[in-house]
Amino acid sequence: MEKSNFENLRVFQLAEKLADYVWNIVIFWNQLATDTVGKQIIRSADSIGANIAEGSGRYNFKDNLRFVKIARGSLHETRYWLRRAYSRKLLTKE
Repeated sequence: MEKSNFENLRVFQLAEKLADYVWNIVIFWNQLATDTVGKQIIRSADSIGANIAEGSGRYNFKDNLRFVKIARGSLHETRYWLRRAYSRKLLTKE
């Protein structure tokens, strides 16, 4: 299957990698951590790549730019949740 244009973007590839990395950490958390921080961080991390893909499918520069900005917002949200997870001892520096 041939890749779409957005799949060739390094930023999209990194977004997928981050989303998978987050998933593989959160699945081992306890129920309280998963239901609070875990679900939020998974959603925000998944949203980065999803918005890049959706914007690419709009075939309109202005719409694409809007979705890229939303993806950037999701990245910042993911960073926020990573900080919360670290401060709550769910993540370590490693």
